[in-house]
Amino acid sequence: MLLGSQLRRLREARGITREAAGYSIRASESKISRMELGRVSFKTRDVEDLLTLYGITDEAERASLLSLAKEANVAGWWHSYSDVLPSWFPTYVGLEGAAALIRAYEVQFVHGLLQTEAYARAVVRRGMKGASQADIEKRVALRLERQKYLVSEGGPEFHIVLDEAALRRPYGDRAVMRGQLQHLIEVSERPNVRLQIMPFGFGGHSGESGAFTILSFPESDLSDVVYLEQLTSALYLDKHEDVAQYEKALKELQQDSPGPHESRDLLRGLLQLS
Repeated sequence: MLLGSQLRRLREARGITREAAGYSIRASESKISRMELGRVSFKTRDVEDLLTLYGITDEAERASLLSLAKEANVAGWWHSYSDVLPSWFPTYVGLEGAAALIRAYEVQFVHGLLQTEAYARAVVRRGMKGASQADIEKRVALRLERQKYLVSEGGPEFHIVLDEAALRRPYGDRAVMRGQLQHLIEVSERPNVRLQIMPFGFGGHSGESGAFTILSFPESDLSDVVYLEQLTSALYLDKHEDVAQYEKALKELQQDSPGPHESRDLLRGLLQLS
């Protein structure tokens, strides 16, 4: 995505159409569009030809962009888990690992970045009916691996609104749910985590369309991406008007939910009841 955005910026600065850029590398206009959105792999020769077309002759600048092209084609650590993942999810894992700010709303279950191992296993087992124990454990291992980024030095800011329904819907037995609630209390005290609970008592709210995640990146050239997971696919929205709608919904959810301290008290109350 970063390389694609830089190639788009260079093309537009020269006033070159996507059609002309595609012709220069023996490709279609739509191929250039997919490259600029970061949705296809990059051939070194294509990037070299585009840089020449865009008038980039400085060797240092060319070397930097070509190095980025090579990095873009290297499979991420999550590639080894692809056999147990739906086809659309590795893209999300890559984006999540590159984000500086992750904002989300969840209603069905606790967000994957905040799940305990036991809770994650219960969720995965429910979602992968008929799968072998080995495949279930591999999916759980991926979820735990993703969480390392959140607690690492220089990890992302994570702002999450959990619907109370996610906390009252049991996955696993009583001990699993108690462990999950205790974990949420502990992780909510991390400086890079802002956890809020949308209580039942509030009634209707702006999260009526369901769960969503907004990913923001440290590179100013990259637009925010909204991730929407569906039963058989996922949507990745990056148009400004679409992202703005979800940002507005999340802002309202944050304003209408109790703050982090009050939400922690709500979690403690649920823990006492469990």
